[in-house]
Amino acid sequence: MADYQAKSSNSLSFELTQGAESIGKLTYKNWFHFTATLELANHSTYQLIPKGFWHSTIELKEADRVLLKFSMNWNGSIALKTYFNDMENEYLLKHRGVFNESFLLIDQEETELLIMKPHVKWINLNYEYQIQASDRFESLSNKELLLLTSIHCANYYMSMMAGTY
Repeated sequence: MADYQAKSSNSLSFELTQGAESIGKLTYKNWFHFTATLELANHSTYQLIPKGFWHSTIELKEADRVLLKFSMNWNGSIALKTYFNDMENEYLLKHRGVFNESFLLIDQEETELLIMKPHVKWINLNYEYQIQASDRFESLSNKELLLLTSIHCANYYMSMMAGTY
């Protein structure tokens, strides 16, 4: 198991760390939009771009290449499809709980990969996420992109449920 933390300093960006080590950053262009930039610790950058008339699908792109897509299902779960290393994989991000809420990322075999627990900092209305990753998740290539995209998915879910989009 590995532990990560994502902290928001200004509601528009999240810094992802593991202990004292920076993993990457998720930065939104502005409030109420799902366009965002991911920057990994090695300074490589990626774009999260909404697609379609209702912006119901969001793509993670490196230049013009689509690396990942996600969209919300009718039941509130978020279906992710990755195209890392020319291999296609599917994941599902599920919300659970109300008062002790969390998000769970599972793979096609329904193996739990991540548990993300959001915490609202009421003083400045910023979110933090405590993230626990399984050993299986830790063995994935491009896990940093999947981690940052999972944070984006959780934010997307909370925005859609709150009706702020």
